Amino acid sequence: MSINPDKIPKSLIDRFRKRLYTNDHEVGENNVQVMGMDIHNPVFGVTALLVLTFVVFTLAMPELANTWLNGAKGWVVNTFDWFMVSASNLFVLFCLLLILSPYGSIRIGGIKATPDFSRMSWLSMLFAAGMGIGLMFWSVAEPLGYATGWAGTPLGIEPGTPEAYKAAMGATMYHWGLHPWAIYATVGLSLALFAFNFRFPLTLRSVFYPIFKEKTWGLPGHIIDILAVLATIFGLATSLGLGAQQAAGGLKYLFGIDLGVNVVEMIIIAVVTMLATLSVYRGLDGGVKILSNFNMLVALLLLLFIFIVSNPLELIGQMFGTGISYATHILPLSNPVGRTDTDFYHGWTLFYWAWWISWSPFVGIFIARISKGRTVREFLTAVMVVPTLVTIIWMTVFGETGLSQYKNQVGELANGVGDASLTLFEMLNNLPLATITSLIAIVLVLVFFITSSDSGSLVIDTITAGGKLEAPVLQRIFWAIAQGMIAIALLYGGGEAALTSLQSGSVSTGLPFTFVLIVMCFSLFLGLRRIYKAREWLFDELEKY
Repeated sequence: MSINPDKIPKSLIDRFRKRLYTNDHEVGENNVQVMGMDIHNPVFGVTALLVLTFVVFTLAMPELANTWLNGAKGWVVNTFDWFMVSASNLFVLFCLLLILSPYGSIRIGGIKATPDFSRMSWLSMLFAAGMGIGLMFWSVAEPLGYATGWAGTPLGIEPGTPEAYKAAMGATMYHWGLHPWAIYATVGLSLALFAFNFRFPLTLRSVFYPIFKEKTWGLPGHIIDILAVLATIFGLATSLGLGAQQAAGGLKYLFGIDLGVNVVEMIIIAVVTMLATLSVYRGLDGGVKILSNFNMLVALLLLLFIFIVSNPLELIGQMFGTGISYATHILPLSNPVGRTDTDFYHGWTLFYWAWWISWSPFVGIFIARISKGRTVREFLTAVMVVPTLVTIIWMTVFGETGLSQYKNQVGELANGVGDASLTLFEMLNNLPLATITSLIAIVLVLVFFITSSDSGSLVIDTITAGGKLEAPVLQRIFWAIAQGMIAIALLYGGGEAALTSLQSGSVSTGLPFTFVLIVMCFSLFLGLRRIYKAREWLFDELEKY
């Protein structure tokens, strides 16, 4: 039914809202004011204590901490491998069904809601926050690593064969395509609907009101929010650690800067964390939005440069090939049982699924905040399909260029992947203006670094402030510093095996939150059904006028 929202009588709007879930609780009602901060009790205190305990323990006993983290990761991947993959498949199917369902026409924020940001700014912010650092780190190393057997090959295909090259691009897209964005979309849509349609606080606990009712504001809600903060902060720390490793690798590659094991990385994290606190201070419009738009523009220019100086016509054909390879391999790679490619399956896929799940509260809350006024169908389509298409282009340009250099024995990539943090710079070194493009790549990594950190700080602060969108700046600064501290602790504890340490932290916190997300799907369905029935009632009433 086509209606003019401005012509709906206020009395009908009031009656319509009464048919939704009602919320008698105020945002931040359990907050306490301490040292100029407005913090939720007990979520802020418990999570802050756990984070500080982990940092102190890891810095004091790095070897023991690393052993425990690796042990936890091993237990997760060996016991819950089938569960993690099955859950990720579920999120994709759930989102696709919502796009096709009548619920897709529901508007986030209500019938009268309008978007707060232009579509371009909206897409730039969600994409930069979603996986910016990861795309820079793995765009060359991952396809090349799969094709050469550097760390396991997908589906047990023989490394170095034509089938291995096709499978390498298909497996890369499998990890960066629909599955991660379906996870983000599920969390983001859930949060947006309950915050803007039901007018609940913008925290994870609000989504579970259809299940827990008033207990949502008690112990079950506290546990959900605490798990969300821990998953988010470890997922962000993993990304920050990867970004620092790549930036440090670029500085070493270009200028020979090397101060010891992970020293440069830790210095980079400390400096960028200070810059991120400045961006946090400026807020969403003054900080995150400006940096996101800037970074996407620079990333596009770097992408176009590599595309032009490589083989444009061949790359265009390879983009279609990447899409076909993705479609061909998505089902066998999604199989959760009977796999023979254990090294690849456990070492790559499960790490990625845990990493995306641990990022989901952060990205979900962030894109929920910027998505008011979009329909459910527009939201899900944009969040899932558009980034997947962009990633196909990005991975093809970077990944196929690296693979071409390997196959043609050009430069250092002739030997395959040595240090993953250097692979991008080794690829750029074989192209024109190598020094300039390498410096641009370092800047991109650092700005993606800042964008992720300040976006994450805003999100974690929202959860630990009881859903308040504008909490005191001091709290945001605290969480920005906490992210940096965890990333430094993971790098310090991991030593030479810092990459494994970062992965272990992400996997260990991703598992418990997977259970939360599965329950969230059911709760989101209940919320959508309630909105849809209330809207159908409204339409019936309007026909009487």
